[in-house]
Amino acid sequence: MVKAKVVLRNLTGLHLRPAGVLCNKAILYKSKIQFHKGENTANAKSVLSVLGACIKCGDEIEFVCEGEDEEEALAAMIKAVEDGLGEC
Repeated sequence: MVKAKVVLRNLTGLHLRPAGVLCNKAILYKSKIQFHKGENTANAKSVLSVLGACIKCGDEIEFVCEGEDEEEALAAMIKAVEDGLGEC
């Protein structure tokens, strides 16, 4: 299991379009990919779960990846968020 924190920079937060970008990236990996914000946990492979997390600009989330390609999955998730999820 690997973990890393990242801050969401999208001005409009994690709404439908960037949530879709995140999920489409996550489903490319075999590992279980989740993220935490406070006490809430979201499945990064589920758009509804990602949207339900209500992540806003400036929120810090922690990705947790577990599985055979966990290192690659974590790097991809961090890069996707840092690159603005197709919006920045």
